[in-house]
Amino acid sequence: RALDRARRPKPCQLAFSPALCKLVAGKLSGQWSPQQIAGWLKARYPGDPSMNVSHETIYKSLFIQARGVLKKELLAHLRSRRIMRRGRTATTAGQTRGQIIDAVSIRDRPAEIEDRAIPGHWEGDLLSGARNSHIATLVERSSRFVMLVKVGGKDSDSVVSALIARVQHLPQGVMASLTWDRGTELAYHRKFTIATDVSVYFCDP
Repeated sequence: RALDRARRPKPCQLAFSPALCKLVAGKLSGQWSPQQIAGWLKARYPGDPSMNVSHETIYKSLFIQARGVLKKELLAHLRSRRIMRRGRTATTAGQTRGQIIDAVSIRDRPAEIEDRAIPGHWEGDLLSGARNSHIATLVERSSRFVMLVKVGGKDSDSVVSALIARVQHLPQGVMASLTWDRGTELAYHRKFTIATDVSVYFCDP
């Protein structure tokens, strides 16, 4: 039983604290970033773990968990602010619509990636928000750990450069592969692989 409990994912902290959830939802509605909210909570409630939450947890509650505790409160707001996932056929300057040269299909991933048994395999996507803001999201498939990477633009050069800078600061072996949506923001995937030695796979169109 102890092993079964250890294998179960830990429930989100926000699910057990209505007061904290309400505060976070209110700040998000006011266009605060998860990082700003986490910093404000730390300053406002020092030494009170029940009223503190990391920006990774806030993000996970919104976008990663299928039934995130913040989704219900914020779905309408997010739609009105045009915070949405990038479409698979989004264009990048100089690229044919939906075309990624030398893309390796997700169907060709090794079995060890599919069963989530070995850590180090990640999934990524690009989120676009208000005021022309963009964030690359990286989720480790085994632990579900989330990393956010701020990018200067939605073009492939900007996205790939930001990803390279972040991955090169990770300990060796932390990222072995990256599976990306079909969006052409990762059209320069070969540049990313050469710089990081990380294999890239793409979802099928």
